[in-house]
Amino acid sequence: MLQAEQVLQNRYRLQRSLSNNGIRQTWLAKDLRLHAQSLRLSPGKKKRQVVLKLLAFGGNVQWEDLKLFEREAQILKQLDHPRVPQYIDYFSIDDRTLWFGLVHEYIRGESLKEKLIQAERFTEDKVRKIAIEVLNILIYLHQLNPPVLHRDIKPSNLIWGEDNRIYLVDFGAVQDKATKEGVTFTVVGTYGYAPMEQFGGKAVPQSDLYALGATLIHLLTGVSPAELPQKNLQIQFFDRVNLSPAFVGWLQKIAQAAPENRFSTATQALNSLESNLTIYSQNLPEKLSFVNNSGCGLRSAETIPDEIKGWNWGAFLMPWLWIFPNKVWYGALCFLPNFGWIMAFVIGAKGNEWAWKSRRWRSIKHFKEHQRGWAITGIMFGAPTSILLWWMMLELVLK
Repeated sequence: MLQAEQVLQNRYRLQRSLSNNGIRQTWLAKDLRLHAQSLRLSPGKKKRQVVLKLLAFGGNVQWEDLKLFEREAQILKQLDHPRVPQYIDYFSIDDRTLWFGLVHEYIRGESLKEKLIQAERFTEDKVRKIAIEVLNILIYLHQLNPPVLHRDIKPSNLIWGEDNRIYLVDFGAVQDKATKEGVTFTVVGTYGYAPMEQFGGKAVPQSDLYALGATLIHLLTGVSPAELPQKNLQIQFFDRVNLSPAFVGWLQKIAQAAPENRFSTATQALNSLESNLTIYSQNLPEKLSFVNNSGCGLRSAETIPDEIKGWNWGAFLMPWLWIFPNKVWYGALCFLPNFGWIMAFVIGAKGNEWAWKSRRWRSIKHFKEHQRGWAITGIMFGAPTSILLWWMMLELVLK
């Protein structure tokens, strides 16, 4: 039984368990040797913590499990990328049970899964940064000969490092050879993030792209892709986000159900993302031609959704308060003497259009709910207050 402070190979002192399912354990350990040079770290930092993965062969462990474990060690040993944990050691221990150990660099930071659990909000800019950094890692992996497919990209395997860079970890599902027809394969991947072709044993570079797309959708919506509705195997997330049309189209393309409909390479996906080109899919809902163009600015020529056009009672009845949360600064004219009542009518007529263009909304539904709340508040408080003020002014005039 492994326990904290135990030393393996006269070198690795176990510190705390990171995961444990009995036959496979992951520990944070301290390397008792100084690896400043091999880890590309400054000796002054003295960062000697490592991740130690252990597999107990025998019992419920199958040969395929050991093959995947050894493959992870072999692949990590060949990789040389600053955003991938560096391989350190691989060994076996024969102590009643045959243990195999894999040691690699420890990445300091938090996984994106941990950030989701903490209810951290992921903006479009932050998600774009994550996408760009992961795509750069995939470009490196996929251009190796043979290509290396990660096959398990998900929030828990992406670390937001202390240096504010993204790291890709856990190569336990990695594949470095094409699956030959008729050959037995091991199903790997996580439901919701892995595309259908991967569960059929036919993973391709586009499979990693799909997993990245599903991960980004999870970050933006806060909902696991396995729990989001689907239409024709396509993840439906449009009504839950407030994004630029170009990014919505890019996300939908990278997460297409059929691999041939996705970007053909990580390089192509990165070039498209950085060029900010709008990509519309045949399956993109017609509503998206105007959803998510909110916050485009009052002078923008963007089309206003027909669904939100009309009189805005909240803006008409409470113009002096309504302008602040809706960021319609034209409405400040309502404070001008002898002009405010005219501006109230103007805002009532143009309020929906101006509010849509002045700030970002998650969806049309979000916009309508917000304005409906202001209309109810206006009827309950704004109208009585206005009537009371007019009555008081009339009393003063008559006196």
